[in-house]
Amino acid sequence: MATICLSVGSLRVIKLLLLFTKSDIKTTLIPVSFFAAASAPLKDVSHLLEAAFWIWLHLLQFDVSNQIVGLEEDVWNKPDRPLPAKLITLKSAVFFRWLLVPLCFALSYWYSTSVLSASIALVTLTVIYNELGAHSHHWLTRNTVNAAGFASFEWGSTLVAGADSDSLTDISLLAICISFGIFATTIQTQDFKDVEGDKRNKRRTLPILYPMASRYSVVICILTWTLMLCRVWNLGLHFGLVFLSLGLVVTFRFLTLHTRADDQVSFYWYNVWLSTAHLLPFIWRLRSGSVQVLSR
Repeated sequence: MATICLSVGSLRVIKLLLLFTKSDIKTTLIPVSFFAAASAPLKDVSHLLEAAFWIWLHLLQFDVSNQIVGLEEDVWNKPDRPLPAKLITLKSAVFFRWLLVPLCFALSYWYSTSVLSASIALVTLTVIYNELGAHSHHWLTRNTVNAAGFASFEWGSTLVAGADSDSLTDISLLAICISFGIFATTIQTQDFKDVEGDKRNKRRTLPILYPMASRYSVVICILTWTLMLCRVWNLGLHFGLVFLSLGLVVTFRFLTLHTRADDQVSFYWYNVWLSTAHLLPFIWRLRSGSVQVLSR
């Protein structure tokens, strides 16, 4: 009987943790895992799983923090999240939020001081974005902090996945810098579907301040990055056409389809394009004959 109760309790805890991170699995966990696998000289498959867990744990500390700060908004927009659904009390969530910080640091230090540095950067950016309110500041501040946060995810996970957890290769560093630029200039794609909620919370996102100009910015930035990445990673005709087609689908949707439901689907397509962009260093390695997967 005790074993059954323990199992039920464990399942509830797992469900709670997954509910905290559910909405960011497709937007962060999967794309960043793809990035780590593609940009690192992958040591072995187990290191990829470890990198995915490292991403998820740091994502959990971000999401718990974000959902504490955004509880009032979630009551209206996302009532199935743990706090508005009353699966955990606010006091317990706050305790858990700060408990996760040393856990993230301890896991990162186990790999190397370089991974720990990435973890510290990510936790610091989480505080700036959530507790210090950068998420509701000017769109430029919000986009920059967002981009830096994603770059920190990629920095740490690439080190964990790679053969050397102390330093990045030149290709990995280039890929992270490009990714920072992509996020900084296209992160507004996630804001179109949330315009109504953001208006209620008096946020100053690009889609609110410049409704149509922000959509044109998505078209310009995504197509520019698409063409640039085709060149940087030397995709060739066939890979290049596939990637360009994805970019055209995304930009066409954002430019012509404007309902909340349409913007949600367009954001899914954006994440397909982004995940593909994150895989391009691997395609470059494959085409250049430098793919290297080591075993223990």
